[in-house]
Amino acid sequence: MPFRSLDPAQILTTAERLEARVRERFPDRGLARVAGEVAALARAVRAEVDVLSPPIWWLRGLVAWVVLAGAAVFVWVGSILPLREVGQDAIGSVQSIEAAINTLLLAGLGLVALVRLEARVKRQRVARGLHSLRSVIHVIDMHQLTKDPVTLSPDFTPTETSPARDLTAVEMSRYLDYCSELLALTGKLAALYSQAVPDEGVAQAVTDIELLGASLSRKIWQKISLIDASAPAPRRKTRLPTP
Repeated sequence: MPFRSLDPAQILTTAERLEARVRERFPDRGLARVAGEVAALARAVRAEVDVLSPPIWWLRGLVAWVVLAGAAVFVWVGSILPLREVGQDAIGSVQSIEAAINTLLLAGLGLVALVRLEARVKRQRVARGLHSLRSVIHVIDMHQLTKDPVTLSPDFTPTETSPARDLTAVEMSRYLDYCSELLALTGKLAALYSQAVPDEGVAQAVTDIELLGASLSRKIWQKISLIDASAPAPRRKTRLPTP
């Protein structure tokens, strides 16, 4: 079903188009470079997802070989150990049974660890990708921090250390809107990891990133709402009465 899963190619196209839009409107701003970084991350995530989605066959083959080799060693060791007759040495028999049980338990734990090795390898690669997305989210937030709608008021008085305020209300609104779109894109890129690696730990990490981006986006839209509220209402055209 095409509408039940995210398409990495479509997300990459959206990221590259957003980068072009930001560069066309704000070519000299740092946000244009941030948009380029998000587009680069989209290309990297698409490549990672293509690798993580199918099984790691060489790793599965290695695990199968180790399991078969371990089973062969157990059979060989069991064939060369002498079997004690029941009642001949009760203490020795109990110790042998206890040692066999401990060995089987350790072998079972080792088998479980080997079976989960592929999922652990994939989680480590996903963790590195999610760390990059989390970092770029904070970078986007840093770019919108100084875009305060209060500075658009004619009564605002800057201080000596105030940053340059050279954006109009329309430009600031578009700037903040682009920041919100970039945050939304990072959430979709994180969701691609969860789609490729259906693991509970990965899903929780992706949810945390999506919540972080959504909370920062809400702050941005509060600023946009203040800008829209302070904008002068458009003049309504009055029709002259016809004679």
